[in-house]
Amino acid sequence: MYTHSNIFIIQRTHAHSSFFVKLTACIMSTTPFLPLLQLCNEDYHWWWRSFLSSGSAAGYLFLYSVWYFISKLEITGWVSSAIYFGYMFVIALAFFLLTGCIGFWACFWFVRKIYGAIKVD
Repeated sequence: MYTHSNIFIIQRTHAHSSFFVKLTACIMSTTPFLPLLQLCNEDYHWWWRSFLSSGSAAGYLFLYSVWYFISKLEITGWVSSAIYFGYMFVIALAFFLLTGCIGFWACFWFVRKIYGAIKVD
């Protein structure tokens, strides 16, 4: 038997999983272009650049939280502001690590595929 709260939880869980799938697909489809450009210029140090380029979305997330704090929230007090920005920094850091790892593994898979297709005689 489904109640209203159970249906709301199912819909919210579906929305979060849909966001994660779309985020992963977007990162995996756009991030491998940067190492491809580096490899075309014979620069083989693509590892950290792939991680940082895909993780840079966390900077936008943190900047949005600053804008949201200034324009929408009515938080007064130093301690409340420090708690807000502390939590938002941790969330942005977790988002950086998540998107950075997804982008790195997508680039790693891409580079393995293009170098696996080369036939050396």
